[in-house]
Amino acid sequence: MAKIFYTGNREAKLLSKIESSKERERIRTISTIRDNVDAFSNKISMKLIETGLVETVSKSSIEKQIARCLDTLCKADDFDIDFMVAPFRTLISNPNIASLYLTTFIVEKLINHRDVIDVYGSDEDIYYCIQKELANLLPKS
Repeated sequence: MAKIFYTGNREAKLLSKIESSKERERIRTISTIRDNVDAFSNKISMKLIETGLVETVSKSSIEKQIARCLDTLCKADDFDIDFMVAPFRTLISNPNIASLYLTTFIVEKLINHRDVIDVYGSDEDIYYCIQKELANLLPKS
């Protein structure tokens, strides 16, 4: 016979708080990006090119692609976001959803763009580069 596990009220409240804090962080991140798509895409594309993670013939083309990706992120539902980031979900232990989404976009789609010569560095390097710029954009809580 299968065992039946009963979660106590205390554990259920704790799990609920963890899940709701993750959801609040996700909503806050996407809302902040929605308000700053152009500035954020400019900063991300500049930083990726400056650090040598992306080699390109046109910075403005990369900036437009990242802006389009951020716009798609802001309009996507949870399933689409989770489906996109699924291959990179285990990249780090507690990832920021927007940084992970952009990392996935760069590694899987931007690498095939006609203006991109090559993408260098590991997935973690790209993630941390994006996360650093995102952390500067998000309000401190």
